[in-house]
Amino acid sequence: MVDKVNVGIIGCGNIFPAYMKGLRNYEILEVAAVADMDLSRAQARAKEFNIPHAYSVSELLADPSIEIVVNLTVPQAHAEVTLVILNAGKHAYGEKPLALNRDEGAQILASASAKGLLVGSAPDTFLGGGIQTARKVIDDGLIGRLIAATACMAGHGPESWHPNPEFYYKLGGGPMFDMGPYYLTALINLMGPIKRVTGSAQISFPERIATSKEKNGLKITVDVPTYVAGIMDFASGAVGTIITSFDTWSHNLPLIEIYGSEGSMNVPDPNNFGGKVLVRRWDEKDWREIKLSHSDEIGRGTGVADMAYAIRSGRAHRASGQLAFHVLDLMQSFHEASSQGTHVTLTSTVVQPAALPVGLKKGTLDS
Repeated sequence: MVDKVNVGIIGCGNIFPAYMKGLRNYEILEVAAVADMDLSRAQARAKEFNIPHAYSVSELLADPSIEIVVNLTVPQAHAEVTLVILNAGKHAYGEKPLALNRDEGAQILASASAKGLLVGSAPDTFLGGGIQTARKVIDDGLIGRLIAATACMAGHGPESWHPNPEFYYKLGGGPMFDMGPYYLTALINLMGPIKRVTGSAQISFPERIATSKEKNGLKITVDVPTYVAGIMDFASGAVGTIITSFDTWSHNLPLIEIYGSEGSMNVPDPNNFGGKVLVRRWDEKDWREIKLSHSDEIGRGTGVADMAYAIRSGRAHRASGQLAFHVLDLMQSFHEASSQGTHVTLTSTVVQPAALPVGLKKGTLDS
């Protein structure tokens, strides 16, 4: 019988239902409580999802049965809330980004280390069948030695559909801090850590006008770059390029492609858990689809489950604070490289996360 880990969730916003669906995929997890600054909202979510307890934040943190607390607050509150969770003696897992800057991120890692606690962060989409299959292609040597990668996330911003789009254009937002973590985490999982970057960034439209139903007509002042182009030198010697944009109406660029000495691979959307993996080796005339080696029937919260297995077994967890900090260091470095007109050598690194085993039983992450 599995030794369950009780989970509490702080924050009941838009992403909450996706986490509830995903967390309940795993037999090791039990969602025991939910909290929000607005207690009535926590109570409504508890009733909607049949969660035993709706707490204030302080009540949730005082519950001795809860081992992991999931932080689903807005980016500006990520570091503050995560530190409160750690100070309460709980393992912490949060939405991306880990923090707004390196100083906050380093404080989180130091606090967790001092207390002997684990800290983790979204995205965990790299644990899905799409990216894990791409990882297996690389590990099996199908495309040879890694030479380069390209990644692109481009659209025209969330103000046309998001009920509260303002935070996307404030510190901690923008396309790099909002969507960059999916692409950078996937690239690190596939190709290892990055040692040096440069880049260019700009604010293309200093004001945005929301057209979503909830905020139609709202004028939003843009405080962060909305078009960021970066170059990455991987520790392995490979070179990568990345574009993140809220300023692009349409494009035909690949989401992620990896180029090796023996062929190329098209990697599926890192914001999803599945998708098609396409490979074309040097001696093939056409791209061919690779059958998924891992399940894509998982969802957000898989990183929480992986943390729970790590707590019980003592092994390393994959969507770790160290990985999230390396991504945070990268994102801040792209912005700094642009403003300073230079390359930035990263001060952080991370061990490439272990690939998931093949053939896992549904609802588990360990063989």
